[in-house]
Amino acid sequence: MLSSLNCNGTLLSLKDPVVMGIININQDSFFAASRHTAMDDILTKVDKMLREGAAIIDFGAMSSRPGAVISDADTEIDILAPVIQQVSKVFPQAIISVDTLHSRVAAKVIGEGASIINDISAGDYDPLMMTVIGSCNIPYIMMHMQGTPPDMQNQPQYKDVTTDILSYFVKKVHQSRQAGIKEIVIDPGFGFGKTIDQNFELLRHLETFRLFDIPLLAGLSRKSIIWKTLQTDADGALNGTTALHMVALQKGVSILRVHDVKEAVECITLYKKCTSKDIS
Repeated sequence: MLSSLNCNGTLLSLKDPVVMGIININQDSFFAASRHTAMDDILTKVDKMLREGAAIIDFGAMSSRPGAVISDADTEIDILAPVIQQVSKVFPQAIISVDTLHSRVAAKVIGEGASIINDISAGDYDPLMMTVIGSCNIPYIMMHMQGTPPDMQNQPQYKDVTTDILSYFVKKVHQSRQAGIKEIVIDPGFGFGKTIDQNFELLRHLETFRLFDIPLLAGLSRKSIIWKTLQTDADGALNGTTALHMVALQKGVSILRVHDVKEAVECITLYKKCTSKDIS
């Protein structure tokens, strides 16, 4: 498996799991505390995440919560381009990821300093996405989603959720290689076109995806798989998030995509201590 990602010349080691911090530049994402629209607020949040140990900062202009409307490329560019430009200037050491399913947005933000593209549609929404990523030679995060955000939770159906998603990624890995993409990360898409039971089934068998010999990302942070099960809400789902993060780490996840960086970094620290063979 890839032991590092080449992010515009900066090597991100994946020898140990790392944390990706989420910053949503909109007013519609499901977890209110992740929403930041003022530049000063965004820069303060980036600084905090980096100091807490985030290896990647992931920016998104479109909410992908269930029922959300897909934004257009021009709107995303207007929102994201100045943010990526400014963050790259103030924090030149930061590895910046952008969450978008538009190839035109991807091309623009890469030019402004983004070094990873995180696509919830794995190229299904925009057939030019993989071509753009391949030509820019940066890492590409491919996520599985049944349907699209407006309709993905309308009774999702699988013969077997793990096997079906494995088959999907067999095709997607081949497609991405054909497009010239050298570095891929797989995200099975917790909460995207899956029921609560299907999400837990997927988590139980998450290690199966290691057969691709490709880094694995888990986006479990404060999602309904946690708060609906615990009969709380997203605000009350931090403890449950940490619990499932530990499960994901034990299953072989390389990247935790999170709202709460400090707690996720602590979870990784404890996981590493539990699995270390150094008994000195």
